[in-house]
Amino acid sequence: MTTMAYDYPGAATRRYGGREAEIRRHELAAFLRHRREHVTPEQVGLSRGPRRRTPGLRREEVAQLAAVGVTWYTWLEQARDIHVSVQVLDALARTLMLDQSERGHLFQLAGAVDPAPPMTCPTVSPALRTILEQLEPMPACVQNSRYDILAYNRTYSLLLCDLDAVPSEDRNCMVLAYTNEEWRSSIVHLDETTRLMAAKFRASMAGHLASPAWKTLLKRLRAESPDFCAAWDRHEVVGASTKRKEFRNAYVGRITVDHTDLWLGPDVGTRLVTYVPADVESRERLEKLHAIAQERGAAVMA
Repeated sequence: MTTMAYDYPGAATRRYGGREAEIRRHELAAFLRHRREHVTPEQVGLSRGPRRRTPGLRREEVAQLAAVGVTWYTWLEQARDIHVSVQVLDALARTLMLDQSERGHLFQLAGAVDPAPPMTCPTVSPALRTILEQLEPMPACVQNSRYDILAYNRTYSLLLCDLDAVPSEDRNCMVLAYTNEEWRSSIVHLDETTRLMAAKFRASMAGHLASPAWKTLLKRLRAESPDFCAAWDRHEVVGASTKRKEFRNAYVGRITVDHTDLWLGPDVGTRLVTYVPADVESRERLEKLHAIAQERGAAVMA
């Protein structure tokens, strides 16, 4: 039997200290016990046997299926001060048949980065789409922390380029800002903007270093944009902030807006991005842009 790497008591204190570490350990222990008790032997290909009294799986069965030591897994359910590797967490998630939300919860309690996070984008609810529509003529979109554009309203679709014409896999602000010439030409202060985006991207990626999706995006940007490589190699880091932006719109001319991020959850992840006109002239031009976008949409539907 192959045994995965793990550490013995005392290792976890190097990652978390004091009360927080204790709370995490007890929450993790309770979560594992609860899930173990709700997985039947039949679900994992084991025989129940006539003398089974334990609801769900036994500790030794979980340890065997996850390829870890029985004593070590017992310590884990006893909230002992031990460090759990991502390989072990992955094995436990599969053994206990955790869904994606439960898996994420497991890794969060253990203070670890999931090496195989969900590849699909979060679902944009009908209510959120209604909010996007109601914000017209202000451009608005929904982005995740990786800069993927998950949804947008009509005005935003024509703000920097014809976004509807961009393949869905390329609807990422980092990709567009560094490789799409129409998008780039619409940004008045391009060098400053792209440098700032690279710094924000580096700050966000610190929490996703093991994510295949993040690593794939980074590899693509480095391969396709020398400008990105130069900005990335500066190792600058910037947090999220409100900023005034200026665009050269192909339909209505120059627009000045105030960019604001409205976070949709407790973590700095998926957000509603809004662009509020900074002056009367910009508001009037956004109203014209919205009218153009509506006409284009009506023509497509006809």
